[in-house]
Amino acid sequence: MTPLHARRGAFLGSAPRSAGEERAFLQSRLSAFYRLALTVRIIQLALGALVFAAAGAPKPNEPSMNVSDAVYLWVTDAVFLLACFAVWRITRRGEKASATLIGIDAVGTLIGSFAMFVGGCILPHYFRPYFYQLISVTLFLALRAAMVPSSARRTAILGAAPVTGIVAYAYFFYAHHYVTEELPRPEVYAGFVASLGAPWVAVTAIMSHTLFGLRQKVLEVMQLGQYTLEEKIGEGGMGVVYRATHSMLRRPAAIKLLLPDRAQPRDLARFEREVQQTSRLAHPNTISIFDYGRSAEGVFYYVMEYLDGFDLEKLVNSEGPLAPGRAIHVLQQASGALAEAHALGLIHRDIKPANIVLTERADESDVVKVLDFGLVKTLDRAKDDAAVTNVNTITGTPMYLAPEAITSPDAVDARSDLYALGAVGYYLLTGQHVFNGATIVEVCSKHLLETPTAPSQRLGRPLPRDVEELLLACLAKRREDRPATAQAMRASLLACAEATPYDVDVGRAWWRERGAALRARPTTMPSERHETMAIDLRGRALSQAISH
Repeated sequence: MTPLHARRGAFLGSAPRSAGEERAFLQSRLSAFYRLALTVRIIQLALGALVFAAAGAPKPNEPSMNVSDAVYLWVTDAVFLLACFAVWRITRRGEKASATLIGIDAVGTLIGSFAMFVGGCILPHYFRPYFYQLISVTLFLALRAAMVPSSARRTAILGAAPVTGIVAYAYFFYAHHYVTEELPRPEVYAGFVASLGAPWVAVTAIMSHTLFGLRQKVLEVMQLGQYTLEEKIGEGGMGVVYRATHSMLRRPAAIKLLLPDRAQPRDLARFEREVQQTSRLAHPNTISIFDYGRSAEGVFYYVMEYLDGFDLEKLVNSEGPLAPGRAIHVLQQASGALAEAHALGLIHRDIKPANIVLTERADESDVVKVLDFGLVKTLDRAKDDAAVTNVNTITGTPMYLAPEAITSPDAVDARSDLYALGAVGYYLLTGQHVFNGATIVEVCSKHLLETPTAPSQRLGRPLPRDVEELLLACLAKRREDRPATAQAMRASLLACAEATPYDVDVGRAWWRERGAALRARPTTMPSERHETMAIDLRGRALSQAISH
């Protein structure tokens, strides 16, 4: 453990950030500091030159510098500029060891401070040299304290050295040149300078302690176990999702944390149940769960694989309806994921385009991942489970609700997921939902009473008949008229005429041309997306949660 993070306290059961991360941060801050110091000094010298030029030649009785003094002053300025430039060039490229960076910081700070100090010695007396030097050096040290991570002790030591030099200079300068009966003794001058400089050394030390300490607290908050939280990537009805990186493996991951206002015992039990159920799934088209637990602060979280892709809703909104062959490729993968879940007695209950993500691997494009099992229902649910899963409650997204999920929500089964998957397929082929309505009630009534319009009719052009008939079968009002199982649906999809072997080259070409742009495009705002809902049938109270 390096000195840069040796004293960091634990938070949420956290481990310290890696030495590599601390080294990279120190190097970046040193580079930024010396680049700024170089720029500020150049501007200061340019403005000073303009002031002297505007002032013109000094008056006969006015103190001035001779040529040798001017050269001396410019030499010291050049030393300062070269030191700043050298440190900036060294730290802006390549990886430097932590010990090297600490040494560079110390040498650069001392050279820069003493160059300012020595340069001020040649100024005429009316400039109050000690005062000018003190201002220049302390501003340089304060800027360093604000930008470079450093302990208070280290900052105090690096600041005390040049300030001590200024105090000594004040003593000897006045002892040899300006001691008269009217002026105080040299030690009085030195004491006066010390009284001005010492507080500034303390201030810079406090700045380092405060800023460095605040950064440590921020880092600790962003640390969860072996994972470092990086940025928020989503929010659902149960929790918020962050992109993260494992501190040792350097593996990207997504971490879902239970929202603070969902920290009631029932919500904790449901959140934990979601993780336990999803972690049982190992299908390649189901999102993988790496770990879960509770932090020392009581925050429940779980870690899943990070998907660098986009959901089907975003894809269709951006690209329009999919070709039948590609839609079949997507649907058969989702069917496989559901087949495994159903075999384990799990029903998803919220299959929709926003919960199906498309990504790619090195050897395959258009890889489907089914996620968000937050509303999962267990077919063989125990009595105790009734306290966790909402009983007599319609749960799901209105556009993808099976009729029985509306009339008898506790009687849903695997074929309810197939109805929703059929609605997803309808959306992929047409770019439109099976049913639309001004209100949730209107949409639900259409699921119960209306016959879906054929996808080809909605699209306005022919579609393969076998694909169309299969999707309409999935959307049958009676469960008995739908495919019997997800595995049967997958077999029917693969038997379609358009279900030719997926062209990997075509898929890779699409991802090269369109994938990166689609990833970079902002995700639809929650208010514009179709929300997951929960309707309590006992009280007819409607509550909506932002979809994940």
